[in-house]
Amino acid sequence: MSTASFGRLGHLLRWLGLTLVVLFGLHLLALLASWNWALEPFRALFADRLVSEAPMALVGLLLMLFGSRLDHPAAGRTPLRWIVVVLSGLLALAMVVAIPLSISSTQELEKQASQTDFALAQQTSQLERQKQQLQDPAFIDQMIAQAEQNGQIPATASAELKKQKAREFIDTQLKPQLQRAEQQLGQARLGRDLAIQQRRFVGTGSAVALAIGFVLLALVALL
Repeated sequence: MSTASFGRLGHLLRWLGLTLVVLFGLHLLALLASWNWALEPFRALFADRLVSEAPMALVGLLLMLFGSRLDHPAAGRTPLRWIVVVLSGLLALAMVVAIPLSISSTQELEKQASQTDFALAQQTSQLERQKQQLQDPAFIDQMIAQAEQNGQIPATASAELKKQKAREFIDTQLKPQLQRAEQQLGQARLGRDLAIQQRRFVGTGSAVALAIGFVLLALVALL
């Protein structure tokens, strides 16, 4: 590849990298415009947004550094490299700040989950009682009496037919309702667990990895 081709490639990489860094800044601009650090939900949202968008800035700064080295492979610490160093250092510091914020927000989420566990346990216990009730002969007799009062089962029908009709109603109406309620409880538990694990591993873990990545990038830019 000719020197001119390397120059064009380096120029393109610098602009692509700068575009990604600018996009990262624009994504955070809405949060900065609504700054309210006193609110815990804002701090959690800020940490989540910062960590989720930071890889775009990391790639952008890396492209800018590659473009600079392609243009001036033997040059020293050019102004562009100093920009990469400064931005990488600032973002590494931001990731360090985001780590305790993410941990704090995870603990708060776990407290909310413990309160949710109590409600889910009550609903699960209620479902179990309802399932057992469907097998209770007294409950079936009660259903038959109500159906006779509503005219759904003829009073002159045989006892076996009445029980059959009651069983059909249980199988087609009540059991599906209980199954749907049980599925909703399972989805609620799954959503709660996923939210906690997402915050713990993706949020906190990513912040640690990104902090290391930005520090390494700053060191490479200084070489």
